[in-house]
Amino acid sequence: MSFRTAHWSIPLLCAALGAAAVTLWHSPLYGADSPVIIAAPQIDDPKAEGATQTAVLAGGCFWGVQGVFEHARGVKKVLAGYAGGERSTAQYDAVSTGSTGHAESVQITFDPAQITYGQLLQIAFSVVYDPTLLNRQGPDVGSQYRSVIFYADADQKRIAEAYIAQLDKAHAFARPIVTRVDPLKGFYAAEGYHQDYLFHNPSAAYIAVNDLPKIENFRRALPELYSGNPVLVSAR
Repeated sequence: MSFRTAHWSIPLLCAALGAAAVTLWHSPLYGADSPVIIAAPQIDDPKAEGATQTAVLAGGCFWGVQGVFEHARGVKKVLAGYAGGERSTAQYDAVSTGSTGHAESVQITFDPAQITYGQLLQIAFSVVYDPTLLNRQGPDVGSQYRSVIFYADADQKRIAEAYIAQLDKAHAFARPIVTRVDPLKGFYAAEGYHQDYLFHNPSAAYIAVNDLPKIENFRRALPELYSGNPVLVSAR
């Protein structure tokens, strides 16, 4: 089940009812969480000159996840897409059924001299999603909204597993982390209308309530990793 399937009608509701409609929609269950101040990973690759690298992460609706990481320093490109299932089922309508094995994901291309893989995970856990929620984020429910770190190699797996263990040991969250650490079998870019959706539709109620606050949380919680100039797919 996904409340996002109904979000197309919410702007009309807000127009009819005014600010009260947004207030009713913005409950503790529906809306971005406050940022969580957590320590940086103790085990991480050092910043180093070299070719760009990629990370594939999932944690709720990819509109907001993409929008947050497009504001990260050292990130060169962020694609919304699907990971966890087969190429043949990597279409939005199929993934939305929750039966394909896919999670809505993003592929982040980054400069390892400016930002590390571990710092990307710190952003994810701090402001992108609640890693203690199973198969849901915000108003969206289903396995396609699960939080997953899709590792591309043994180094990424090592960093991800060590960071989760570090945060659990420190009781950084009130509940244990349920974010999965799975091997990356493939990433498939989403349909064009999903790319940069947040920036093309900032006044949509779903975006205003659930996603734009994540970017502000990022700016406040991790200013050293935040860039005010997002790197958009449509600008390339």
